[in-house]
Amino acid sequence: MKRRKFIQLTGGITLLGGAVPTMFSACKKGHMGDMTDVAHEVFEGAFNVALPVPPVVSATGATLTAQKTTAAVFKGKKSDVLGYQQGGILGPTLRLNAGEQASVTFKNNLDQPSNVHWHGLLTPANMDGHPTDVVQPGGSLNYSFPVNQRAGTYWYHPHPDFKTAEHTYLGLAGFFIVDDAEEQALGLPSGAYDLPLVIQDKHKDSNNNFHYHPTMSDLMNGMTGGSVLVNGVHSPFAEVESRTYRLRLLNGSNGRIYNLALSNGAPFTIIGTDGGLLAAPETVTTILLAPGERADVLVSFANMASGAEVFLKSETFGGSEFQGKQAFNILKFRVKDGQADNFNVPAVLSSFSPVPGSQATKTRSFDISNDGGHGGHGGHGGGMAVHTINGKSYDHTRIDETVNAGATEIWTFDNTHGIDPHPMHLHSAFFQVLDRTGGRGQVFSHEKGWKDTVLVMPGEKVRVIAVFAENKGVFVFHCHNLEHEDTGMMLQMEVV
Repeated sequence: MKRRKFIQLTGGITLLGGAVPTMFSACKKGHMGDMTDVAHEVFEGAFNVALPVPPVVSATGATLTAQKTTAAVFKGKKSDVLGYQQGGILGPTLRLNAGEQASVTFKNNLDQPSNVHWHGLLTPANMDGHPTDVVQPGGSLNYSFPVNQRAGTYWYHPHPDFKTAEHTYLGLAGFFIVDDAEEQALGLPSGAYDLPLVIQDKHKDSNNNFHYHPTMSDLMNGMTGGSVLVNGVHSPFAEVESRTYRLRLLNGSNGRIYNLALSNGAPFTIIGTDGGLLAAPETVTTILLAPGERADVLVSFANMASGAEVFLKSETFGGSEFQGKQAFNILKFRVKDGQADNFNVPAVLSSFSPVPGSQATKTRSFDISNDGGHGGHGGHGGGMAVHTINGKSYDHTRIDETVNAGATEIWTFDNTHGIDPHPMHLHSAFFQVLDRTGGRGQVFSHEKGWKDTVLVMPGEKVRVIAVFAENKGVFVFHCHNLEHEDTGMMLQMEVV
């Protein structure tokens, strides 16, 4: 443990107000032994449980009910979880066409305030799921907003202040898929050949239940659990035909980064990222995906023999002190005979075009190295914070940045002196990655489209050019390592 990080954390214990009893309950419950388990080793299952695919529900008239329930996360066993539907972790896949009006009723049957944030959707401020816009226990709220944006793989999860990490970790999340004419004209794999895959990791107890009791190590580095789930099931398998599939990959974990690959070395053809289609396909063999990021890929099983088994896995990676030390399997594909699809990847996917830096009317810089800083006077503030942006921790009474509606700006996220990876996420905007200096020193294939989240590894500085929506009001931007966010690494901007 780095001395500076330990001082930051212990220095913030008496300064984080009402969050302390929850966040530091592990210390009181005798879980401090987990502090030595900084790698949080992954334990694979038998890959003998069929992969569930979330039901698809129209986003016009849907209902999401946050509740305590049980789910068959591990084969033959029930786990206590949170879910948006009885008898299952996670929620349905909400789907609609661009230009339609989303209308989703949220019912809060929890014993804590909660809400819904529509990650990647450009909603009005009062529909965004701001940390202070919560629904009290027993209450409900209708989220209604127009979806005027590109086809893409988006998602939803809670965003209440201090509780985002806990509620999401315990099971509240789901996909939100938008379709449009441009994408449909490509003839991409659809129906059973279009698989949404949310990857998450959990700690389980001896009764196979999840409990959110983060240790000091978890709060500093992000929660990383020993059981990796796909669509809410530990170590599942999916039967696939010998043809091309579309995999919508979402890292829904609190803190773990995955270096995704196929065990036989076959390539991914990347066709889209956070904000929809790329201009042209990109072929890679690994994708480093941070919490909150999505990658839309094509995988061909066409030349694999019937009975072949291929794993989606996470390879080791460098650049992080506490992650990337172990390779592990995530999902097993079992290939079976199927009718050939004769699918050819289109050479051109979208009318996407780069935004030149010259269009930016303002440049802002954000120090995310977390070398320490003073918070504000809100729920997180007062003194030294655990995680900060520009030395400030989240304060809902303070506006940190003022942005003109529809503006184009260059934002720099500077982690040059940091020791933690930070996936930085903007609400009410999409951006393109201009460049990355230091560290890995390049823009990667899955970063060549519109993004709402970008990974900034230790030693790196990343510049993005952001185009802000016309929606006016107060929004947040933050690290999507949810333990970092809940311990202060979030600021407010007002779009005017």
